[in-house]
Amino acid sequence: MFIIGIAGGTGSGKTTVVRKIMKRLPKGEVGIISQDSYYKDSSHVPAEERQNINFDEPAAFDWTLLLEHLKQLKAGKAIEMPTYDYLTCSRQKETVHMEPHDVVLIEGILVFSDPRLRKMMDIKVFVDADADDRLIRVISRDCIERGRTPKMVIDRYEKVLKPMHQLHIEPAKKYADIIVPEGGHNEVAINLLTDYIKSRLSKHETDK
Repeated sequence: MFIIGIAGGTGSGKTTVVRKIMKRLPKGEVGIISQDSYYKDSSHVPAEERQNINFDEPAAFDWTLLLEHLKQLKAGKAIEMPTYDYLTCSRQKETVHMEPHDVVLIEGILVFSDPRLRKMMDIKVFVDADADDRLIRVISRDCIERGRTPKMVIDRYEKVLKPMHQLHIEPAKKYADIIVPEGGHNEVAINLLTDYIKSRLSKHETDK
């Protein structure tokens, strides 16, 4: 199994990059794992306190489960990926069934933070974007999808997102094999990544 890690700041365009790559590949050939699905369950925390949880630091993720799932996929076993509700900050009962794939994309803000996970990656991609552009995307996304007001998003950006980006995400750029500036707008980089994945899939078919 060939693992491609895709990291980058919140609102950098990681999801757009992954979506565009997937649209250009044969359906069902490549698996996707979102690191966001592996946030620790916070249902035990009082509801009024959950908005104060720092979701932009490595401690917010269930690394043990994520690593175990990747090991199972590499061993040819299917997994049940967790699902996470951003509105309640809790893990849901529903899971997403995922069969092993020849190529797996794992994307998330901190996928380069754990050395064990980095070691499992065959290629590491960092999606970069201007800080102002990232903020605009975060405001739009969080207001529409996560029920937050613009003021809530901006306050969180100043108190959490910006300092955590500088502390944990930006330094991780040094681990990248490929840096994609301008996020999902960089069609050249997206085409190059897509072509590389296609070549891996073709090689696997030839080797069978």
